[in-house]
Formats: sequence, structure tokens, C-alpha cells
Amino acid sequence: MPNDLVTPTGQQLVLKALPSGVRISAINDAQAVMAWLDEYTDSPQTWKAYRRESERLLLWLASQQLTLADIDREVLRRFETFLADPQPSEQWVGPSKSRTHPAWRPFRGALSPASRRQSLVILQGMFAWLVEAGWVNHNPFRLMRDKSRRLNNQAPRIERYLESDLWAWLWQWLNKPAAVEQEVVVKRAIEKANRVHFEQSRLRFIFGFAYLLAPRISEMADARMSDFQRSEGRWWWHVVGKGSKVARIPLPDDMLGCLGQWRQALGLPHYPSALEADAPLLRALDGQRGLGHNQLYRLIKATFQQAAQTIEAESGPPQHIAALRQATPHWLRHTSITHQAQSGISLRHLAESARHARLDTTSRYLHNEDIEWHSEQQRHRLSNSPSSRYNGADA
Repeated sequence: MPNDLVTPTGQQLVLKALPSGVRISAINDAQAVMAWLDEYTDSPQTWKAYRRESERLLLWLASQQLTLADIDREVLRRFETFLADPQPSEQWVGPSKSRTHPAWRPFRGALSPASRRQSLVILQGMFAWLVEAGWVNHNPFRLMRDKSRRLNNQAPRIERYLESDLWAWLWQWLNKPAAVEQEVVVKRAIEKANRVHFEQSRLRFIFGFAYLLAPRISEMADARMSDFQRSEGRWWWHVVGKGSKVARIPLPDDMLGCLGQWRQALGLPHYPSALEADAPLLRALDGQRGLGHNQLYRLIKATFQQAAQTIEAESGPPQHIAALRQATPHWLRHTSITHQAQSGISLRHLAESARHARLDTTSRYLHNEDIEWHSEQQRHRLSNSPSSRYNGADA
């Protein structure tokens, strides 16, 4: 991968005594962790997530003058506390920066309970691998009480999504004609209008694509025009997803319409062809270069923030403002799958579209039973009639 772990100099030094029976070619903790990460090179997004969590652990261990082999239950308890409040904040917390930037920090802020649980899940898997590799002799995560609750990667239910009324507002907002300021110089006015039109068309397509097909951010950034193919009169999206799994997803009519509008903005024919294998689906402002993963992430995140500001300026619902401010691009995937489930798409087909390996994962998006349960529960009242059942006469 292009980036190694960010580790203090001390963790790059050869350990004074290498573990006996080690089965990997590593001479320090950083190299041992990199050997584990190498198992995920075919899944770039997984690799990045795993690097982030292992890197945080190695950096924290260095600050405590500890190694991976020193972790016991007490050390792990201290690390859990640290994840909830990384201190001193000036050392650990900072804005999003390039990993080579002097202001780069491993945290954007304190981790939520769900994020802490996910971190522990990842590190538990890392330690299981390191035990098998002979680098450490035990997995301290096995000492944690109530592992089924705290280290279960299957969260009870997906809640990080935009509710239907908020999505409806957002889509309408994205489709409003953009205002272009008047310029004195006509040529500059035309150039600005063209740019604004392009940016708005791109945003509409990105959000339409995300909502209708539930792609992951990496799948959107890596998509090519030729990934949309017609077979026996039906259009499909061909995607290589998580774990290098190849899938074919049916295109809703609305998605085909969004694609045609986007191609029109690019000055291309309405339908893509197999000859566009090298043509990126999402484009930079020059209309030629593709968008990188980080560029796309920041673009979606910035759009959520702008939408939140708009609702706030219009004195809209506080819960909508709060949702948009904390939303990440992955919320669009959650929103898509949740709304598909609510529209009545069968669990089997929904799992195939979402490319989930297990139906249990897809079932986390099913909120219909909750809605029905909540509705039925309204029958249970403090009083079922204006007058009390017991009026004193029958007491």
C-alpha cells in the first residue's frame, strides 16, 4: 500500500528479544502489524480502517512505553478509556489533514460507543492473527467481560440514515436551480454559470447514484462508464465490491434517468457503451479526470453541512439539522438500504443488492416491524373510555 503505519521511532527498533516460535518475518511491532495488514491489500477500504485502528493502538502503546506483548486486561482497560477521551487533546486530536502533514493527528475527536466497539472488534481480530503468527502469546480481548455485547460486530439495528422526510427535502434541495451572481464581464459570467451547472449536475448524480444503488464510497469513486451494461433489454450495474466480490445490480428507471442527465452534462451520448472502459464515471471540474476517494468523501460531507445550514436558516426541524451535521457519506448507503426495505423489496433481493454475505446483516435495516409494533402499542392507554371502568357502584 502507498502508506505505512505512522509509528514512533522506538517502535521501528528491533525488539530486544523476539518471540519464540514466531512465524512471520518481523523484527518489531510495526512490522508485525504490517504483516497482518498485508492480508487485506485486496480490500483497500478495509485496509485503511484496520490501519487506522492498529496505528492508534501502536501510538498509544509508545506513549505508555509498552509493546503489543505487554497488553493485559488492565492495559486494555486504560486503552478503552483513552479511546473515549484521547488526552492530551493537542497531541492526539486535530482536523483532517494529509498523513504527511505536521498537523496530522490520529483522532478527529473522542470516539462514540459504537466506534469504540468497532475499534475493539478490529483489534481483537488483529490479536487473534498475531497469536497464530507467534508474535504474541495471548489475546487480551478474550478476558473482556460480556464479549457478546461489546465485541459483536453486528450492531442491533442501523440507525445512521436519513429518514424519509429528510431525504425528500434533501433531494428537492439538490434539484433547485442554482443562483449565479451577475458578473460585469459576460465571458466570466458564462464560465461561472457553466461551472455552477456542472457542479450541481454532479452533486445530483452522486446523491442519486448513492441513494438508488447503495454503493460504498470506494465503489463510487472507482466506477467506470462501462460498468453500466444492457442485457436482454435491461440495464445492470457491474461492480467489484468489498473483498473483490463481483456483483451485478439491476438499475431502477430513475437511476437510468440520472445517468443520462449526468452524461448530458458531460456532453456524452445518453447511454454508455463498452468502449468507455477507461472513462471514470465521476469527474473533476475538467470533465475528464476522475474523483479520488477522499475528494468524493469531502464533497458529500460538505454538501451535508451546507444542507444543514440551509435548514437552520429556514428555521427547520432541529432533528434534521442535527442529523445532517453528523451524517457521513456512508449514511447514504444506510439510507438507500433502509428505504428499499421500507418500500417492500424482499429481504433476499435486498441482500443481493447490498452485497451482504449474510441475511442477518441486511435484517438490521428492517424498521417496518418497529413501525407496526409502535402503531399497535398505541392501543394500550391509561383509559380506554372517557369514564372510568370502576365508577364506585361495582366496587
